[in-house]
Amino acid sequence: MTDEKEHTYELVPSLNQELRKFSTLNLFIMEAIAGKLRLNATDLKCRDLLNYTGPITAGKLAKLTNLTTGAITGVIDRLEKEELVERVHDPEDRRRVIIQPLTHRAPEIRNLFKPLNESLSELFKKYNDEELHLLLDMLVELNALYPKELMKVSKKD
Repeated sequence: MTDEKEHTYELVPSLNQELRKFSTLNLFIMEAIAGKLRLNATDLKCRDLLNYTGPITAGKLAKLTNLTTGAITGVIDRLEKEELVERVHDPEDRRRVIIQPLTHRAPEIRNLFKPLNESLSELFKKYNDEELHLLLDMLVELNALYPKELMKVSKKD
């Protein structure tokens, strides 16, 4: 939303607090699901990121996540061990390695998220289409905002 809406901002602190609480609880859910895959939440979210980006270099993955190249190597090692990604040589530059997401375990992962997805679907039934469009718009805006905020936090002093 580009237009600034007129309001008193009384709800903003509560919204910020609830967003922080949601983020914390979401992390714990991700950690629990990742544990069932013998991973940690960071590994799982990096694999999820590869679902959106498609095959990319380890350097690009490190940049997108703000993890060091050493940390990303560990993430990729764990994902590869669990057969969730594979390293393939870049056909245009054999010295470069591309991280390729594998899909054969996708049904297993979807099954782990099924209870959460069903609960969310039930929650969304409480809202009409206009409200759901507002929620969707807010999430799209947050997904655009967070990478910019990550860059701010990541800047070297």
